Amino acid sequence: MAFDLKKLLRPHIAELKPYSSARDEYTGKEGVFLDANENPYGSITEGNFNRYPDPYQYAIKAKLSIIKDISPSQIFLGNGSDEAIDLLMRAFCRPGKDNIIILPPTYGMYEVSADINDIQIKKVELSPDYQLRPDAILAEVNEDTKIIFICSPNNPSGNKVKRADIMTILSNYDGLVVVDEAYIDFSDEPSFIEELPHSPNLLVMQTFSKAWGLASLRLGMAFASEEIIAILNKIKPPYNISGLTQDTVLEALDNTAKKDKMVKEILEEREYLKSRLLALAFVKKIHPSHANFLLVEVPAARKAYETLIEKRIIIRDRSKVALCADCLRITVGTRAENERFLEEMSLISKQFD
Repeated sequence: MAFDLKKLLRPHIAELKPYSSARDEYTGKEGVFLDANENPYGSITEGNFNRYPDPYQYAIKAKLSIIKDISPSQIFLGNGSDEAIDLLMRAFCRPGKDNIIILPPTYGMYEVSADINDIQIKKVELSPDYQLRPDAILAEVNEDTKIIFICSPNNPSGNKVKRADIMTILSNYDGLVVVDEAYIDFSDEPSFIEELPHSPNLLVMQTFSKAWGLASLRLGMAFASEEIIAILNKIKPPYNISGLTQDTVLEALDNTAKKDKMVKEILEEREYLKSRLLALAFVKKIHPSHANFLLVEVPAARKAYETLIEKRIIIRDRSKVALCADCLRITVGTRAENERFLEEMSLISKQFD
């Protein structure tokens, strides 16, 4: 199907004149800066944070473009992936008129952001094994459907979504398809970034919060056509990524070997945790995972969750989420953390012997 970005975009966004910051008008690094009403004497801290940061994070994008094999002009950086989700709805969805499609069980922020922006939500549940149902999804599409959100590897189930099914959606829908790959570093599936040259209606999201261990910095990535990225840059806040975050991430991008080592260790611990949990009689099922967590089905999940909380072992109770009855979501920890969790789970299990 033909993808028409101009038709998809809200008309007033197309005509919007974006805010022009001081760093838009002069991008040089040297000079006497008297343009942005900054404090010329420095900061009250030991570090100097008195100057506004690069509004478009060019240095980070230059390094990322090499790692991800994509043009810097096809990269958007946001205050977490949540900022990209919100901006996409602002750009493409008319409040009170348009709709998005989400696929429960899935990441909850798609729904929250739609509610904030007064966007109708259509829900098409995944299959019992947490896969897409392309025919059912496409059947829900109408002329006001602007975005379909697909999470792969999926949260909270952990599985990767069949690539062919995502391609079916991309090929048969003329709106925007967002593939959220927050957990892609833990999967053997190649990123959908490689599909961007052939799919103008595709946007891929990733994050520094998981594999990179930088959750506190709140930095999300979006990859799409230059035209889509230009729209996000047009409507984002002027300085959405702090200078401290940019400097830290620039340093991190020079140490991909450490990231890869941590991912390897997490994957090893995931398999260890899985094998030990399967040995417990009350564990009914562990769903396949391509993420850094396991979705585990147990009887009386809420009771098990509350018992663990009392021991200050914090997991997520997902038992009230669609298709996740009696399921707990357990993040893979260090060996010491996993052993502590397993110790308590073993005690809980004995109550069901």
